[in-house]
Amino acid sequence: MSILITGANGQIGTILTKALREKYGASTVVSSDITRPAKPGGPFVMLDILNTQRMREIIGDFEIQQVYHLPAILSANGEWNPTKTWNVNFNGFLAMLELARELKVSKLFFPSSIAVFGPTTPKVNTPQDVPMLPSTVYGMSKLAGENWCNYYHQKYGLDVRSLRYPGIIGHDSLPGGGTTDYAVEIFHAAVKKKRYTCFLKPDTRLPMIYMADAIRATLLLMEAPSKAIKVRYGYNLMSMSFNPAELARSIQKFVPDFEISYKPDFRQKIAESWCQSIDDTAARSDWAWRPEYDLDKTTEEMLGHLNKNQVQKT
Repeated sequence: MSILITGANGQIGTILTKALREKYGASTVVSSDITRPAKPGGPFVMLDILNTQRMREIIGDFEIQQVYHLPAILSANGEWNPTKTWNVNFNGFLAMLELARELKVSKLFFPSSIAVFGPTTPKVNTPQDVPMLPSTVYGMSKLAGENWCNYYHQKYGLDVRSLRYPGIIGHDSLPGGGTTDYAVEIFHAAVKKKRYTCFLKPDTRLPMIYMADAIRATLLLMEAPSKAIKVRYGYNLMSMSFNPAELARSIQKFVPDFEISYKPDFRQKIAESWCQSIDDTAARSDWAWRPEYDLDKTTEEMLGHLNKNQVQKT
């Protein structure tokens, strides 16, 4: 089996590439992005996902059977250039859907997001199927992608699978311009400066997930039998839910002199349009999803890894 990961240098792609190579062998996983990684660790190709002909060549040359399509401009950065965000996030994916159909790719993964939810969506324990009116172009592009996933499965039988990721917390890469990025930045600040200024209000509750759980959920979904996948447009995914003040208190259990202050910016409005917690019953029922990390366990892991990295650098 040959696997292609597009957008492999991003927050999720970096870790997912490593996980897939450990599972299936480095030579079988082809990573791609618009910049070359410092240590590829396996086959790598330069790829702009708006270059459809180049995507076609890569899928054909490497006899790709599975694709994890990860490129995206995230919620906060996306608001600075909406048309570019739509072009990268949606048009690039639509081209990949068509290539997957045409070239008979066996499985295709599309990362959706809690950004698909909006002011019309119930905020607490958000169900799988709800009215949606996303407030960002990022959310709009993800919702459109979900609909096209469902369409290509129903019309062409394409085995396309998707997760609505909550905010992802990981220590291996820096944030990439999302509204939930404070939950990564705060750990780096706690280790380096023992203080952090948050761009959200202290009571802004959002759903989150630790990177190890996010990767495990992705692999569980992709390895599940096709007949078990009943949602083709983006499974709700839930691990934990907290606000900045609660996260700060969790950090203070390990770093007692850590301090936090608040200076909300335009991302506050985006966060307020999203849900506070998610009902992921469908994922738990269909392919046995269960999170392994809660807030304190995530905090301990993050601080442990970042402190270790800090020592190694010095």
